[in-house]
Amino acid sequence: MPITPTKAMVLAAGLGLRMRPLTERMPKPMVPVAGKPLLDHVLDKLAETGVGEAVVNVRYLPDQIIDHVAHRARPRIIISDERNQVLGTGGAVVKALSLLGEAPFFHLNADTMWIDGARPNLMRLTEAFDPARMDILLLMAPTANSIGYSGSGDYAMLPDGVLRKRKENQVVPFVYAGAAILSPALFDGAPEGEFPLTAIFDRAGARDRLFGLRLDGVWMHVGTPDAVQAAEKALLAGVI
Repeated sequence: MPITPTKAMVLAAGLGLRMRPLTERMPKPMVPVAGKPLLDHVLDKLAETGVGEAVVNVRYLPDQIIDHVAHRARPRIIISDERNQVLGTGGAVVKALSLLGEAPFFHLNADTMWIDGARPNLMRLTEAFDPARMDILLLMAPTANSIGYSGSGDYAMLPDGVLRKRKENQVVPFVYAGAAILSPALFDGAPEGEFPLTAIFDRAGARDRLFGLRLDGVWMHVGTPDAVQAAEKALLAGVI
């Protein structure tokens, strides 16, 4: 039976340097896209999937986010306050583990956006996640038809879904779309303080327990002010 996560963590503590000048007075998760903050696009998708609680970490201009989510009912928001710490994406999860429980949980970047295909991609993730075979299941976007992305990709994906990390000077067809299901046990023995979440991905990959699921729909990399405009155009046009 698929395990449907009831909790999630949303990374919202970044400085948003590439999004300036929009982020000079607001945190990146509060930047509006098509009339709604980036953070709300993510939280609404979690609510539609049945997630009851979401841990949102904050650091840069944190009170704007805290005030914004204070009255949200679905999902209920728990703030992980990092304003006096530098934890990185991995350390942020370690700090929040006691709030996330012992079951697999959703993990999303606050600036990830996509237009779903025939079925919601978060629901597809829950159906594909098999804890007997995998510790992590990443939502992977094809680089070829993603909006606002021009990099070399993150992973190659084998026919069974096992991911292989891109080697230096290599070009691979998939980029991490900023949404995943993680098993908390992965963080047993994780370092204290600041470290990147990709170190945990690498740990799972070394054991062939890092898997990917191809995103159905269109992914938008919203990293710059120009990318905001491209995302709005795609959303309003209903590209699929």
